[in-house]
Amino acid sequence: MSTILQISDPHFGTERPEVVDALTRLGQQLKPELVVLSGDITQRARADQFSAARAAMDRLGAPLLALPGNHDIALFDLWSRFMRPYARYSAAFGPDLAPVFASGELLVIGVNTTRARRHKDGEVSSEQIDAVARQLRQATPEQLRVVVVHQPIDVMRAEDLPNRLHNHTAAQQAWAAAGADIVMGGHIHLPYVMPLPGLERPVWAVQAGTSVSSRVRSGVPNSVNVVRWTPVAGCVAEQWDFSAAASAFVCVASTPITPQRG
Repeated sequence: MSTILQISDPHFGTERPEVVDALTRLGQQLKPELVVLSGDITQRARADQFSAARAAMDRLGAPLLALPGNHDIALFDLWSRFMRPYARYSAAFGPDLAPVFASGELLVIGVNTTRARRHKDGEVSSEQIDAVARQLRQATPEQLRVVVVHQPIDVMRAEDLPNRLHNHTAAQQAWAAAGADIVMGGHIHLPYVMPLPGLERPVWAVQAGTSVSSRVRSGVPNSVNVVRWTPVAGCVAEQWDFSAAASAFVCVASTPITPQRG
């Protein structure tokens, strides 16, 4: 079995230490094949916030696929924002803004959906859509095919429609046709798993809440996702919420996903 631990929107600089400690224990317990860090790693793109985030990810003891979010580009330092928007991110997490992880059972493709010219919204270009589709078409039947973005590929609530990724329809259609199974995202601090509508083959949006930040949505605790996959048994996406009573992350929901093959 292959296991992915998805962590999103930790917003280091607003992290809750007890939740960070619980996340460390969860990572050591799960021993995932891959940790996906799907953006908004920091609150204000400061070097010390990136350093704290990097140290926390290193304590998980697993390979890491990370992407920047809109908060990981300087907001008030306009020279940095437009001249070197990813310099501090790259110093902590490396210069690759389109990382890929491949194993016998996983193909995970990262897409940078942030833009220095956009304060909050995310975008995927036609060139990015095509590049991801080419990579997806190289996958084997045994591999779970996962695309990672920051802003959501689709939403469940009308209030979140403005946060949906620009060019999301074209991306959904192209990636479904190329064989994607899951599109992971974050940004809106709301965890859910939903099938994307109107596609020629099934693709699921797997959205993560905020993992360790105090910036939670009303009624939504800190949470992370765990995706488990075997080519024989199939796939399940689990939501793990932080429980203050247990001082630990606990599994609160499990959604079966049936990737289409052939």
